[in-house]
Amino acid sequence: MIGKIYGTGAYTPSNYYHNNDLAKMVDTNDEWIRERTGIVRRHIIKEDTTVSMASKAAKRALQDAQITADEVDLILVSTISSNVILPCAACEVQRELGAVNATCFDLSAACSGFVFAYNTAQAYIASGMYNTILIIGSESLSNLVDWEDRGTCILFGDGAGAAVLKGVEGELTPCVTYSDGVKGGVLTCESRHQKNWEEKMKDKSTYVYMDGKGVFKFAVKKVPEMIHELLDKAGLEVEDIDWFILHQANKRIIESVAKRLKVDIAKFPMNIEEYGNTSSASIPILLDEMNRKGMLKEGQRAVLAGFGAGLSWGASLINW
Repeated sequence: MIGKIYGTGAYTPSNYYHNNDLAKMVDTNDEWIRERTGIVRRHIIKEDTTVSMASKAAKRALQDAQITADEVDLILVSTISSNVILPCAACEVQRELGAVNATCFDLSAACSGFVFAYNTAQAYIASGMYNTILIIGSESLSNLVDWEDRGTCILFGDGAGAAVLKGVEGELTPCVTYSDGVKGGVLTCESRHQKNWEEKMKDKSTYVYMDGKGVFKFAVKKVPEMIHELLDKAGLEVEDIDWFILHQANKRIIESVAKRLKVDIAKFPMNIEEYGNTSSASIPILLDEMNRKGMLKEGQRAVLAGFGAGLSWGASLINW
């Protein structure tokens, strides 16, 4: 058995910060941000939470898949920025949806999270444990960003994306995943839930810290390597892939990956201009946009590739 995507959904808050808005907050400008990142806007929550966005994206995915919530066997929510610790975000989504038959848990793998959740769902379906799985990436990164740090506040946004997988007859497609905790210091954020919480609430370490050059070097080297490894496992060439759906971290990273793979940049769809980096939500938001625009055709092959904090990186082959 293999999990086939039957439906997708996404949600982003209507409120957003344009680059010009950030120029009033930190020493930056629209041209500088566009040139280095490709980002123009990032959507920022006001009333929404990680759970509410996840629930809204999930409802849209269920509608697209034309199934009811009580048909879902498992709900996986990938997030590093949940507004709840107990119950987990997935259980809160279950309550909101009325998915009474679903087992629920969260997964934390940052920007690789949706790919890791997708692989987890595939493993469960292949084992026969579950047949209909809802996977969600949802992030409220604006709560973790230091809005006085121009190196990070220009990058991140909020949003959620979801997909419904159902088991069908077929051979499991390959995946490639890696982690390197030794090099995790290039992208960090400490929890505020510690013994010395009063100090930590004001500590810069409880906001996202990123060594931009270190992350860039890691991504442009490891992402092409893992895509080649994935395709070798599948017995395919880069020419056999219709779409490369990458985590939307930085336009320059995606362009560099395309160049190293010697693949037309047109095969690398991007929406980073509108949403910025939404961590585990970026791939499913983009996937939903492509689905609803009719870009994904039956029989096409796509590579999902996530990379980021951990350090962790992973790629999966999907047949649409």
